[in-house]
Amino acid sequence: MAKQTASGDRRVRGSRTGRPIMALLDLLGRRWSLRILWELRGEPLTSRALRTACDEASPTVLQARLSELREAGFVELGEAGGYGLTPLGRELCETFMPLHKFAERWRKC
Repeated sequence: MAKQTASGDRRVRGSRTGRPIMALLDLLGRRWSLRILWELRGEPLTSRALRTACDEASPTVLQARLSELREAGFVELGEAGGYGLTPLGRELCETFMPLHKFAERWRKC
């Protein structure tokens, strides 16, 4: 989990710099983080629905990643109890769309 330094930067495992790109890549590189964001790109999902969408990921790991993604400001718990993307989370997912389109073209090669 990312910790705040005195200057407000997020620490990164294996790095003393706290560079924002390294902190983001560290978070997104954790098991299930990208999948959770991808599955939430459409509409909010309950924990159970999200777990099903994530191929029955371990509930413990899923909750740990949701906590990290909430702390980072990408995911929020809605009033109805489901998890959804924050505006920042939606912006992040939009940055994945060119990669998604590339992957679709690549698959057909």
